[in-house]
Amino acid sequence: MIFRDPFVLLFIIVVPPLIYIYFRSKGTNQVVFPSLGALKKIKPSFSQRYRHILIVLRSTAIILLVIALARPQYGNEQTKVTTEGIDIVLAVDVSGSMLAEDFEIGGQRYNRLHVVKPVVKDFIMKRTNDRIGLVVFAGRPYTQCPMTLDYGMLLQLLEKVEIGMVEDGTAIGSALGSSIERLKDTKAKSKVIILLTDGRNNAGEIDPFTAAEIARTFGIKIYTIGAGTKGLAPYPAMDIFGNRVMKQVKIDIDDDALREIAKITDGKYYRATDTESLKEIYSQIDKLEKTETEVTQYTEYNELFHYFLLPALGLLLIELGLKKTKLRKIP
Repeated sequence: MIFRDPFVLLFIIVVPPLIYIYFRSKGTNQVVFPSLGALKKIKPSFSQRYRHILIVLRSTAIILLVIALARPQYGNEQTKVTTEGIDIVLAVDVSGSMLAEDFEIGGQRYNRLHVVKPVVKDFIMKRTNDRIGLVVFAGRPYTQCPMTLDYGMLLQLLEKVEIGMVEDGTAIGSALGSSIERLKDTKAKSKVIILLTDGRNNAGEIDPFTAAEIARTFGIKIYTIGAGTKGLAPYPAMDIFGNRVMKQVKIDIDDDALREIAKITDGKYYRATDTESLKEIYSQIDKLEKTETEVTQYTEYNELFHYFLLPALGLLLIELGLKKTKLRKIP
């Protein structure tokens, strides 16, 4: 509950002086009796027992009237959000090279995909009102999740992404083509592809630069991320006895091509060489691609003054009635 004119409540301060004057005036008229013995035998009348009720009624009525004048209100607030969301496709490489264990979490080494998944999950959780789709690719692209606002379902499907779910290879151009197919006909204000890979295009039927040109014609921006350390990276393998060992292999990331793909669509290329830089990259993209939201607020107030005014008038009528009947004063 709020008050439309709260300053009116200051008038309540007249009540204490009113009570003080009432009780102060009670001792001004006195009648002298030679003895109190006879008076003690007289039972108090109704007017004597309840003589102070009039000041209580009047004080309460004044307080209620002041509150009514302050116009108490109860508000029902509704907020209408009008927004044009961003459509985003997350294209994630699941080729065999993503098994390289050159990323760390808490001092322990993990393969690239294992680290990418929680970072992508965190990116998804930061979005609101944006449709997001998930395309995974290796030798060919595969739509793991179509465009959706159901982030819960999207995260469940992200958890199921595994290396080896698609035949091996790195079809960057085809992955972009599949992502463009998901975005080209949408009516979103902004359309974005975030492509993460750790290799160079060596499969698929679409050239990555051609795919980037197509994306530009549809107003789609591409952010590219090269994931992995530069130089040699530890990669799991089996020795002649069937034991799991780590060997150092060089996984070639085509930085120049990824940079050119992003440039064609006015996007940006990032290089993630460790877990922290990968998190920072997705955080930067999150800040760059934010939805502008227009908020219109409506507030409907219900007046409550009558809940105080009517009881105040009732108390004044009761006071008037008592003064004219049971508590009537005889001059």
